[in-house]
Amino acid sequence: MGCCSSASSAAQSSKREWKPLEDRSCTDIPWLLLFILFCIGMGFICGFSVATGAAARLVSGYDSFGNVCGQKNAESELFPLSGMDHTHRKYVFFLDPCNLDLINRKIKSIALCVAACPTQELKTISDVQKFAEINGSALCTYNLKPSEYASPAVIGLCPRLPVPASAPIPFFHRCAPVNISCYAKFAEALITFVSDNSVLHRLISGVMTSKEIILGLCLLSLVLSMSLMVIIRYISRVLVWILTFLLILGSLGGTGLLWWLYAKQRKSPKETITSEQPQIAEANLRALLIYAISATVFTVILFLVMLVMRKRVALTIALFHVAGKVFIHLPLLVFQPFWTFFALVLFWVYWIMTLLFLGTAGTAVENERGLAEFTVSGPLQYMWWYHVVGLIWISEFILACQQMTVAGAVVTYYFTRDKRNLPFTPILASINRLIRYHLGTVAKGSFIITLVKIPRMILMYIHSQLKGKENACARCVLKSCICCLWCLEKCLNYLNQNAYTATAINSTNFCTSAKDAFVILVENALRVAAINTVGDFMLFLGKVLIVCGTGLTGVMLLNYQQDYTVWVLPLIIVCLFAFLVAHCFLSIYEMVVDVLFLCFAIDTKYNDGSPGREFYMDKVLMEFVENSRKAMKEAGKGGVADARELKPMASGASSA
Repeated sequence: MGCCSSASSAAQSSKREWKPLEDRSCTDIPWLLLFILFCIGMGFICGFSVATGAAARLVSGYDSFGNVCGQKNAESELFPLSGMDHTHRKYVFFLDPCNLDLINRKIKSIALCVAACPTQELKTISDVQKFAEINGSALCTYNLKPSEYASPAVIGLCPRLPVPASAPIPFFHRCAPVNISCYAKFAEALITFVSDNSVLHRLISGVMTSKEIILGLCLLSLVLSMSLMVIIRYISRVLVWILTFLLILGSLGGTGLLWWLYAKQRKSPKETITSEQPQIAEANLRALLIYAISATVFTVILFLVMLVMRKRVALTIALFHVAGKVFIHLPLLVFQPFWTFFALVLFWVYWIMTLLFLGTAGTAVENERGLAEFTVSGPLQYMWWYHVVGLIWISEFILACQQMTVAGAVVTYYFTRDKRNLPFTPILASINRLIRYHLGTVAKGSFIITLVKIPRMILMYIHSQLKGKENACARCVLKSCICCLWCLEKCLNYLNQNAYTATAINSTNFCTSAKDAFVILVENALRVAAINTVGDFMLFLGKVLIVCGTGLTGVMLLNYQQDYTVWVLPLIIVCLFAFLVAHCFLSIYEMVVDVLFLCFAIDTKYNDGSPGREFYMDKVLMEFVENSRKAMKEAGKGGVADARELKPMASGASSA
């Protein structure tokens, strides 16, 4: 944190000239060491849960007396029926599997280790006795013989009748009821739907019969997303102006319609105002006037904003065009979402498995019913919180590594004058620089996001727990805090991404890079607004285009499938997958555009095209700069707005 507190470093950074890709040094090493220590702590939690027997208890299961099924057990003084040899009893059977405790997330029933699960329903106690004699699998407590099952004294020690048919869960050796209707009181809405077998069977058959079509449509959405990332450079100019024209036309049309309705209703009051409801008619007329005035103000503001930002829209178009070229020169960028998703899935699987281990870790203690429960006591009981923080921080770290990798590759492309001298694989070169120099910067940036995300999640949890119980004032305060933290998180995410770009350019630590990037963004505030509005809207339309194209193709293909009648669920699955794929790929495109913009702003700030200070930018961006200069010269005083934005760049270069 010391790098943020130096006032003299701020003055030095304003005078310091950016030297892209010239020297490399390790950044934020203390934060890298802190992250490594934190990961060691995560490994300790996993090792502790495995060492205390949690892995065996999770996979093999255990009974209510502390015995692990499928193995020999040590005797415990707390439980008389402990220390049994369950080598041949490999499955966990619950005497009352439908008695669920949703608050504590467990089954409130005695659990036994049995040799086999009852595959058929056992309606009477004699059926339970025959099952024990024939299969050698006793379903009552261990201290009872099959001949004693019919005794009145065994109430609560034998399964609740009728015993539902069950089957072992694969890999986890628990006997689970085949018919889930016994959970009806906890999931009435679900059971109501599932009980309609005709609807359920048609939906399932629709998915199973159309699995080839679903797979083909998912591949189609993948191809459309990858293709759009390349061809958007050719349609960006037309698309932007079409959207602008439609927006202006819609604003004018809506405003004119509101004024026309107001004038029509005002000219004919006798026809519109009845004797019974004069106040309602006057309120409607007043509302129309308010709507018309509001629409007029909105339209005027919209025209003024477009007038001011019309030239910045041209920069957005140029950046989208160059971004398309980036993907041609760096084709591995297209596959970046795959590696990130794969890394996240691996980590999430590890996290969930460790969480399950923690659920059965600790030592056996006696609960209020006299049965065995495994709990962790002392300071180790707070490992849950550590594990949850690890989920957020490491997930954000993986996403930040993707941002730094993309930023490094695009920075290398932009600041390489001769594109023939690019590294053979700029993506791998960027990953190499990330691992060697900038893991500490990524760890610090992701930790800052974690610090904001955790309080927001805590407030959301409190809000969900107090739903319907808190007063209006408390509800308003909670929602306001959640909204403010969400906005802060989004702003920090955007600043972090630009900080990673600054680090990739100049190899500075996180705080210095964030400060330098913030200064550049403030100097180009109008351009940033244009890119984040027009650009984001274009990419959103691209996502809609991919989803609509995939969905329309799916409707055409599924319409000719006659093996089933319900194809709504397959279509929903395809559309959701298409949106997910489009979002992943076009988010990379958005990231590339943001990196290109920061590089362009730095380029124009410290270079002016003169000998010795030549631009690094692409020809398309060069044309934009030349057109801006010509427009400023021709407009004279009319170009003051653009002059204010370009002059600091030139002065910054000279001062450097």
